[in-house]
Amino acid sequence: MKNKVYEKVLFLCTGNSCRSQIAEGIAHHIFNSKYHIESAGIEPYGVNQRAIDTLKEVGIDISDYKSKIIDSNKLNQFDLIITLCGDAKDKCPILDKEIKHIHWNLKDPAKFQGTDLEIKSYFRNSRDLILNKIKELKSNLEKGNL
Repeated sequence: MKNKVYEKVLFLCTGNSCRSQIAEGIAHHIFNSKYHIESAGIEPYGVNQRAIDTLKEVGIDISDYKSKIIDSNKLNQFDLIITLCGDAKDKCPILDKEIKHIHWNLKDPAKFQGTDLEIKSYFRNSRDLILNKIKELKSNLEKGNL
């Protein structure tokens, strides 16, 4: 049996401001144009400046990214949808059965409260977690393990 080929990947979360933006930026960097990568939100809030700054620390520039709302007409054009929070998973419109769905339940770094240094550290930890998940995703895609 031939493994399914995934060419179009969507990262979906509530606001398309932090987690999904970070995931899109990292995925573009890691996958190097091998896949069509996008992100969107259920209720877009604008790209969080800390997400931009956190990725700049590792040489990834998302400063020109825009927060986008999920287009249900376009949703079924993706081969793989990764939800990054329970809210997006719960509110995601019904997906075509041919679309692979993966859920990564990640806490929203924008909701973390603490000192400036603690918040920066939390964003870095979120970035690194997403980076590791995307590296694992790349490995699984290359091996046909999805």
